[in-house]
Amino acid sequence: MSAAHLPDAGPSHPVDSPREPATEPCLVLRPVQIEVFDRGSGVRTLPFVGKWNTPADESNRVTTGMTVFAPGTAIPLHSHNVEESVLVFAGEATAVIGDERFDVAGQATWVPARIPHCFFNRGEGGMTIYWVYGGRDVTRTVTATGETFEHLSAPRT
Repeated sequence: MSAAHLPDAGPSHPVDSPREPATEPCLVLRPVQIEVFDRGSGVRTLPFVGKWNTPADESNRVTTGMTVFAPGTAIPLHSHNVEESVLVFAGEATAVIGDERFDVAGQATWVPARIPHCFFNRGEGGMTIYWVYGGRDVTRTVTATGETFEHLSAPRT
């Protein structure tokens, strides 16, 4: 059965889960059920795992999601208060990390906390990145202005 034909019934638990309940909650996230965060200028984000959908006791330690870039788009140079790993899942990117530039396609990067970085869609089609932050409380600081915002709450840039 393809994913398009699966029942659309909200968060699920693993099919082969043990008979005893898990000590930590699990989620299956369906992109069609996630509200898209439109960053403007052809950049849209699907937030997957974070403090918005995990226990308030802070048992999760990561924040994850996917961002889709139209051809020729980017998010401005910025940094975070936590480390970040980015997989260029589809398309072709130019990654700027610190003072270095890399052409990336189907590869992953790691960016330490407080290092300025950005990803630019250099291809003719869409580009999708999957990102993982090493923390629950993530901020974004725009390099050009020095303004700091809670992740996914900043002005559409």
